[in-house]
Parts: sequence; structure tokens; C-alpha cells
Amino acid sequence: MSQHELHTLSLREALAALRAQRVTSRDYVEALIDRCDAGAALNALASYDWEVLRAAADRADASGEAGSGLTGIPLCLKDNIATTDLPTAAGTGALRGWMARDNAPVAERLFEAGALLGAKGNMHELAFGITNNNAVSGAARNPWNREMIPGGSSGGVAVAVAARMMPAGIGTDTGASVRLPASLCGLVGYRPTVGRYPGQGIVPISHSRDTAGPITRTVSDARLLDAAMAGRPLHDDDMPAPATLRIGVPREYFFENLDPAVADTAENVLQRLADAGVTLIEADIADVGVLNAAISFPVALFEFMLDLPVFLKEQGLDLSLQDICDGVGSPDVKGVFLSQLGEDAMPEPVYRQAMDVERPRLQAAYARYFSDHRLDAAIFPTAPLPARPIGEDETVELNGAQVPTFPTFIRNTDPASNAAIPGISLPCGLSADGLPLGIELDGPAGTDERLLAVAAAIEEVLGFSAVPKSV
Repeated sequence: MSQHELHTLSLREALAALRAQRVTSRDYVEALIDRCDAGAALNALASYDWEVLRAAADRADASGEAGSGLTGIPLCLKDNIATTDLPTAAGTGALRGWMARDNAPVAERLFEAGALLGAKGNMHELAFGITNNNAVSGAARNPWNREMIPGGSSGGVAVAVAARMMPAGIGTDTGASVRLPASLCGLVGYRPTVGRYPGQGIVPISHSRDTAGPITRTVSDARLLDAAMAGRPLHDDDMPAPATLRIGVPREYFFENLDPAVADTAENVLQRLADAGVTLIEADIADVGVLNAAISFPVALFEFMLDLPVFLKEQGLDLSLQDICDGVGSPDVKGVFLSQLGEDAMPEPVYRQAMDVERPRLQAAYARYFSDHRLDAAIFPTAPLPARPIGEDETVELNGAQVPTFPTFIRNTDPASNAAIPGISLPCGLSADGLPLGIELDGPAGTDERLLAVAAAIEEVLGFSAVPKSV
């Protein structure tokens, strides 16, 4: 393979090339650096240090272990995951230039497996949004169409992976932030059961909902990163036959008011799965929309005001919530922050109702759904619509109406987040104007490795192979 093609390698392909000594880590890194420089206008990266990365690649080559584990492979980590070699700003002004004393444990596990810190990914400011239109760090641009959003809040990571700047990356997901950018950028985005990966060292929104998650080009790559991040052995040789799978189709709520391209593609996916022998069970999740609405914002907003000060103190940062707010540049994030610092702050009784009553009810509804119908997973469109133009932060067009941007894009991903169950978005097609579309699989709590195996089988049936035409 020529130097000009190395950036096209997936994570697994790059590891194989390193193991076979067809390429060195330094050569691979140089090809990716060239790709990053060529794609600078996409604004995928929040920070990088190419000389430090080159030195790390040289050490990987000198170790003789390149290609073993993750040795010699650079990854893009979201800008809210603490690292000691690059700043961790969470896309916000008050943290710009902050160098953490320690790597976040989830990052450290990847580094212990041999991964290199390739770059930090641009993000929606403080992870409080899904457009990645960040007034502090600038908007990240979708490599399929530079005028469109890449999704967020882990948008920069998704752009870097989709544009072949990095083979894979790690985002974080509170309500959509790994799966949505994966969907809008034609990638795989995996959100595990909450608690599968350590959450320390990540600038928080909500300890009940936050989790890191891989953004990759293939399910196989996601499984590899999942094992390293979870600190568990890799069991990726199992892929269930489609004819053995039972997949739920919850049309109520998840299939309502879809963009025509999304609706048509979803039906095509279901037909292809049925043709492959998958048993599709038409069944809905009881009260999912009502329960989710009672949990989502009360938990995220209340815990943010609790968790962020704790994080700042643990990291030795002499910053108050007001200091952080003062450094916020994005109007949508500033509005949320000011509301919680003022009289509109989320009341504790509302939070307690959400956590003590509504959340257990939602989790029980999911558990009954999977158990009663003997399901491996539920399937539905990751987002009700494809990517929309950068700048449409308040409302977007959907079926001839202007609808709120944030809640519309996260509508389908949010319930699994509040139930703390695993979900994975797979690329499944393109709209008529060439924008990627995603399909999500959610599984029962704690069934992460099974869900990844199911996703691998579904991925093989779908056979998505399109790539952005240009950087």
C-alpha cells in the first residue's frame, strides 16, 4: 500500500499492517498528519502536537510491539477527556489551555494498550448541544457536506474519523453525543451500559447518564476499543447468524414524524433484515416518550450543577461555576448555564421524582420489553432527520415545519441514555443529497458484548461502504 493510501486503513487494518511490518507506526502517523493538514478546514481538531505524536510513534516502532494490542495506533479523543499531553478545554473559554495532571482512567486504559494520543476532537461547548456549532472553538463541519453539522457533542471526533484523519476516536454520550454524530457522519457509534467504562477525569454533565464511547468505521473496531476501555478480554469471534436474532421494532414514538429519506431507509433496512432471516417483532415500549420527558432535562440540569464543581475541585482548578459561565461563548449553552445559576434552576424535588420514580419505571419498561418478547435488541432510526445546515441552532425544518433543533435530533437516542442501557448506531444508507443515515440498536442493560455481536451481524447484512468524496 502506498503512503498516500495509508489513511484509508481502518483500525484493524492498520494494526494488521503494523504486525506484518508492511508499515511502521511513524509512516502511518505521517500519512494521518498529512490528512489532518489537508482537512484543516473541517475544524475537526481542538488541539494536537505533531512532534509529540511523531516521537510516540517512534517509541512504538522501537518497542517491537507495534500492532500488538493497540500499539502504534493514534486515536482522536474528545476535548472533555482529560489528558496530560494535550489540553482539555471541553470546548469552553475558561478551560482553554488547561493541562490535566493525570489522564482520565478510560484514556489511560487505551494508552496502556499501546494507543497513541493523536489529537483532541472539537466538540459542542461543554457537551451541551448536538450541532457542534461552537462559538469558542468554531464549528466542526460534516465531511459529507461542509455546510452541514456533523452532529454532537462529539462532532469533531466523528469528523476526524469520517474524513480519515484518524482511524477511530473516543467521544462521550449523555443523550446522543456519540451515536448522533456517528449517524450524521456515516460511522459506528457505541454507547455502553453506564458504568462499563470509568467516568472519572471527564468534564461532566450527569453522573447518571454520562459515558465515554467509541466512534469507529466498523463494529469490529468498536469491539476492540470497547474491550480495552472496559478492561476486559476481547471476545470478538462470535457473530450470531441473522436467523437466530429477534429484534423489536418499536414504531410508536421512534418511527413517528421521520424525514422521508429516514423513513424510507429504515423500511429498507427492516426488509433486508427480514430477508436475511431476522425475526422482527412489531412491539412498542410502554410509555417511553412520557417517561423519558420526565427524566431527561431534570437529571441532566440538576446533576450538572452538582457534578461540575466536584470535577473542578478534584482537578485542582480554582474556578467557580460563574467563572465557567463567564467563559461560555455559545449562546445556546450560555442560556442553559444562566438558567441554572438563576431562579429557573432545576428544583431538587423534580430531580428526585425523576431519579426515584420515573427512571426506575423507564428501566422496568425496557426490561419488560426485552424479556416479554425475548428480544436481542430493539431497532429504530438513530435520528429522525439527516444533518441540517450549520447555524440552525434553534430550529430545523422537518416535514415542512420548523421544530426545535436539540430535542428533535436526540428524540430517539435519549430514552436509552436515561435508562442507562447500551445502544449502537450503524450507518445504513444515504439520503438523496448524499448525507449519511443511521440505524440504532438498543439492548438490555449489561449485555454490551452481546449487543456488539448482534451489531456485527446486522452490519454484515447492511453492507454500508460509502465514504465522503472529499476532505
